[in-house]
Amino acid sequence: MIQDFIQYDFIRNAAIVGIMIGFLAPLLGVFIVVRRQALIADALSHITLAGIAASLLLSKQFIMFKTLNPVYIGMAFSVTGSILIEKLRIEYKHFQELAIPIILSIGIGLSVVFISLANGFNTDLFNYLFGSIIAVGVSDVWMVFIVLIVVVIAIFLFYKELFLLSFDEEQAHVSGIRSRFIHFLFMILVALVIAASMRIVGILLVSALITLPVAASIRIATGFKQAILYSIGFGEMSVIGGLIVSYYFDLAPGGTIVLIAALILVSVIIWKKNRYIFRNGKHKEGNV
Repeated sequence: MIQDFIQYDFIRNAAIVGIMIGFLAPLLGVFIVVRRQALIADALSHITLAGIAASLLLSKQFIMFKTLNPVYIGMAFSVTGSILIEKLRIEYKHFQELAIPIILSIGIGLSVVFISLANGFNTDLFNYLFGSIIAVGVSDVWMVFIVLIVVVIAIFLFYKELFLLSFDEEQAHVSGIRSRFIHFLFMILVALVIAASMRIVGILLVSALITLPVAASIRIATGFKQAILYSIGFGEMSVIGGLIVSYYFDLAPGGTIVLIAALILVSVIIWKKNRYIFRNGKHKEGNV
């Protein structure tokens, strides 16, 4: 694999993009899970799918869209979906959780319509759904790198605000934090990361990479920053391990990455439970 990594650009591009996604997805995933909005990734991924299907449909109808990367239209749909979610959360003040299933349903509906108009699934759409190493190009590397820079800068500048809003939105609002602006900014960041991740993980699996490493980290972390570090570590292990396994066994990279993330989660849960039983048993022996 090392020889192929040096020789073939697409393998090198996939590895670079995968490492960046393994950092980005869990980083935002911690804030998403703490805010109890884990399903938001599913909603935005389906909206992104609608954008990809629309792009492929337009490329069949108009020559000018044939050279356009479908990811860009997918990003536009994803960002629009994120803004609509925040608008709906404001509209339904007492039922804010309704915003996510509304956008998810719209995304599914649009996707089905656009796919049917485009005469069903094709190879390109299948690659976006489940991820493909071969499909990753140099333009994807630069796109994900730009998203990485934007997300890191935003988290660095607004970490305190995001932290407070994640744990106590009312207190953050009383403290004078521009909660509406921060919410919109965060949703746009999530939308960009989801759209950027679909080349490697796939649209239908990206939510798993956002939530599974976080689910594993919160079982063993003792603080918020530690949870972020563990989540990123588990995310990188999942992506790198998934790419290596998928390369040697000729498997779909997206599914392999998600399965390794799930395996890490199960391993952490078992380790945590056995550690608790061992400590509890030792404590009882001491009392006896």
